[in-house]
Amino acid sequence: MDFQLLGPFTARHQGRSVLLGSRRQERCLLAVLLLHAGHSVPTGRLIDLLWDDAPPASARATVHTYVGRLRAALRPYEVSVETRHDGYAVERGPHRIDVQEFTGLVGQAADARDPAERIGHYERALALWRGPLLADVAGDRLRSRLDGRLGELRLSAVERRAEAQLGMGLPERVVADLTPLLQEHPTRERLVAAQMTALHRTGRRAEALRLYGRTRALLATDLGIEPDRQLRTLHERMLSGDPRLDRPPGPVYAVRVDDQWLPWSTSGHPALEFCNTYAGWGGDRLPGSEWLPGYATLAVWAGHLDLIEDRQAALLRQQARRRPDEAAAALDEARRFRTDLYACLTDPQDGRAFKAVAGVVEQAAGLSVFTRGEDGLGRWQPSPSAGLRLPLYAVARAAGELLAEPRRFTVRGCPGRDCGWLFLDESGRRRWCSLGTCGAKRDAGAH
Repeated sequence: MDFQLLGPFTARHQGRSVLLGSRRQERCLLAVLLLHAGHSVPTGRLIDLLWDDAPPASARATVHTYVGRLRAALRPYEVSVETRHDGYAVERGPHRIDVQEFTGLVGQAADARDPAERIGHYERALALWRGPLLADVAGDRLRSRLDGRLGELRLSAVERRAEAQLGMGLPERVVADLTPLLQEHPTRERLVAAQMTALHRTGRRAEALRLYGRTRALLATDLGIEPDRQLRTLHERMLSGDPRLDRPPGPVYAVRVDDQWLPWSTSGHPALEFCNTYAGWGGDRLPGSEWLPGYATLAVWAGHLDLIEDRQAALLRQQARRRPDEAAAALDEARRFRTDLYACLTDPQDGRAFKAVAGVVEQAAGLSVFTRGEDGLGRWQPSPSAGLRLPLYAVARAAGELLAEPRRFTVRGCPGRDCGWLFLDESGRRRWCSLGTCGAKRDAGAH
């Protein structure tokens, strides 16, 4: 059984609409119980909501009658309304309730580190929104008393989806999504900021500036305030022609591979490149400097460095979407390994870090197979049985090989204040990493 509370109240069984109660209050009572599925709602609370603080003398008996009718109507669909103390509860079961799905998906989106995954969660959540809560059975006052945060949660989801889309270079979709919504909420400044940015990036700078002017006038007329600092700053950057507004805020020294940002190669060895997936090891951790925001980036990075095959990277991304919790755990483990490996390589005397790295290397060795490549040469590779840890074990093998070679003693850390990236200095003459900017900044400062 599917219950739709976002918009007009609807109940469906196997795709067909089911009429549950002919009276508005009867359907409203069921909706209240569904909003609190699994928990008892006291009869007094139901009376208070249904009659808005002015119940008739027969209210308690009427509620009892409504519950009896609902039980009879729901029984064929295995939905149970139970009596609990002085109240009633709809038992949790296989039935779906769109409000619960909506809030769950919004929560998953907020926790997702992969922008594409985040957008997907928001898309699925917003697709459930058919209108205000119980649009046909509840007025504004009752709606706010039932759950006034849903409308705000929806607007916040729209804003965060738009910002994620802008970050992935999808301004056209933002314009299409926000245009009708801004007619309903013309003074919602975060919506306006996203729409202005999207218009600017689609070559409609004049429209973006006009939108700011209209918003500022409305804020002054309706609320007696000026736009907030973020919106004013965006307007000023547009007027000054700030070139950074013309593109998503991609990481510095980045290359786009598939749909992911990856760091430039700086070291010539996979284990060092993995350490360098955190920009700014040597300085403050700046916003956006994390090169592994989600599992998808880890899989694409491993494929890009030929640690795993591209087809394996694609399969891993599919598995990660089906098992997000497991993917998040694998990503956290990879980040811990990266931190330990960096410490191990920069301080050969760090026994704790070496022991932590060795543990993962041993796990990788235990899940490795010896295969023949297209070039006819044999090589050790992590077995697909490693599952979502496949990229981690692939880079762990490379790390183990480096730590077992004399080349390990040629590892250097770039001394740039905001860098610290690792590279091999087999010549004994290199000082800076291969970005070509760290030493240049230092030399320029000396002059």
